[in-house]
Amino acid sequence: MVARLAYVDKQLFVAAIGGAARKLTRLTGYVTEPAWSPDDARIAILFAENAPGGGGPTEPEPVETGVIGGEPHNQRLTLVDARSGAARPVSPPELYVYEYDWSPDGKAFALTAAPGPGDNNWWTAQLYTMPADTGAVTAIHKPALQIAQPRWSPDGAAIGFIGGLMSDQGVTGGEVFTVPAGGGPPTNRTPERRSTPSAFTWLSPSRMLVAEYVGGGSALGTLDLATGAIDRVWQGDEGMNGGRFGNHAVSRDGKVIAAIRSDWQHPPELWAGPIGAWKQITSLNAGHRAPWGTAKSIAWTSDGFSVQGWLVYPRDFDPARRYPMIVSPHGGPASVVAPRWPRQLFDPVVYSALGYFVLLPNVRGSYGQGEAFTRANVKDFGGGDLRDLLAGVDAALKQAPIDPARLGLTGWSYGGYMTMWTITQTHRFKAAVAGAGIANWQSYYGQNAIDQWMIPYFGASVYDDPKVYARSAPIEFVKRVTTPTLIIAGERDGECPPPQSYELWHALRTLGVSTELVVYAGEGHMFRDTAHKRDVLERAAAWFDSHLR
Repeated sequence: MVARLAYVDKQLFVAAIGGAARKLTRLTGYVTEPAWSPDDARIAILFAENAPGGGGPTEPEPVETGVIGGEPHNQRLTLVDARSGAARPVSPPELYVYEYDWSPDGKAFALTAAPGPGDNNWWTAQLYTMPADTGAVTAIHKPALQIAQPRWSPDGAAIGFIGGLMSDQGVTGGEVFTVPAGGGPPTNRTPERRSTPSAFTWLSPSRMLVAEYVGGGSALGTLDLATGAIDRVWQGDEGMNGGRFGNHAVSRDGKVIAAIRSDWQHPPELWAGPIGAWKQITSLNAGHRAPWGTAKSIAWTSDGFSVQGWLVYPRDFDPARRYPMIVSPHGGPASVVAPRWPRQLFDPVVYSALGYFVLLPNVRGSYGQGEAFTRANVKDFGGGDLRDLLAGVDAALKQAPIDPARLGLTGWSYGGYMTMWTITQTHRFKAAVAGAGIANWQSYYGQNAIDQWMIPYFGASVYDDPKVYARSAPIEFVKRVTTPTLIIAGERDGECPPPQSYELWHALRTLGVSTELVVYAGEGHMFRDTAHKRDVLERAAAWFDSHLR
């Protein structure tokens, strides 16, 4: 049999290995996530008919006028004949399908899905099974929190998934669960671990290969479902797939793995081989050299928690000098900073190339230290996580020649919120750059396109418990701010809408605090235009230089 590859480039293509590609579909809408059936006769895809775009809530929101909140363009599981290209939607039109997996016999699917709109309702998705011929879904698990990566066991008896508190679709972490394929109570296979499972692969009906975040690094281990024991077979201070280990493939016998590996000194390349004995397969980025300094893992204690972070040294570090430092809390908050080649032009690591120390703290709410640590900021945004951050600053000051009078602060998304919040709580930072931040949780609830993510963190809607939102809102304490603050937003950001940035900017300007607001045309939550990315970096660098040099 000739090996074939299926891939998406706006449409579904099939190519024999080493041969020419053939366009298989001519669909109007958004196509993603192809997967061959076990018999190679069909290809499943996720297809949103007539959708103007796709890619999730980080993409620019469409310009809306007229009647708002019409019928959603639901993403449906669709089967494509691998020979003719004939496409047949299978899943119900009222459901938005996020992820799926073929059953071993090719007769059914496991799905995570919710009623549309898809960008908002991922946080309430349930686990379903669905026959491939009828499309009649059966709900087999309604989780208390979020679920991701449904995977059918090799014998077809169970479905595994990652479950836990997740703030962003696609940034997966939690615990490994299994549930009978016919329905029944789920079983937590990794309870109370001091690490965060982020992906898994069935090796047999009784064994899994589990990828985890451990502190600020990654690990692989084999999980025995009968005993619950994980035999760790590899661990490293690196972040595969740009900081996340989710993008890897395991051979059918479980002995060989292929993964994208990178760290701060080595750009991404494909590696493959036995676990822990990989060999580099590609050299596509061999010409790139890191212009920033080395990074060291540091640890400190805060409120009884052991907290980890990364301290990136200035390029051409001279131990006889004292340097300014920029602190950058990550987005999420359910995420983690692991060694990775920067994915964005304005990644805070690049400030190291400009002569700064850079502190990247994995404060409570992060992955890497277990589900209890990830949930430790529920109903406490800006509380314990800020104490963790400030304790990390103290730890860095003890370790390296950093000038405590020249500290800067920057972040994006949740990191943007933490930047806005921190300047209302302390005067330690002499300059701040807040990107895609949140100034007022109460107004934010009615402005953003993904309000469902907030319920697990705040415990109720803003209409039912406004006080829990107000006590973490920077705007409530804005009269305390003295820190010069540059504020950045995308014009069509649905996750952290620009009115949030306007609120803080307006307040600071009224109060006489040095501030500037820049809104970038057409951008969503994650900027795509290279010129805009460069402009953000140049403006932020100039802002810090003017206040910290």
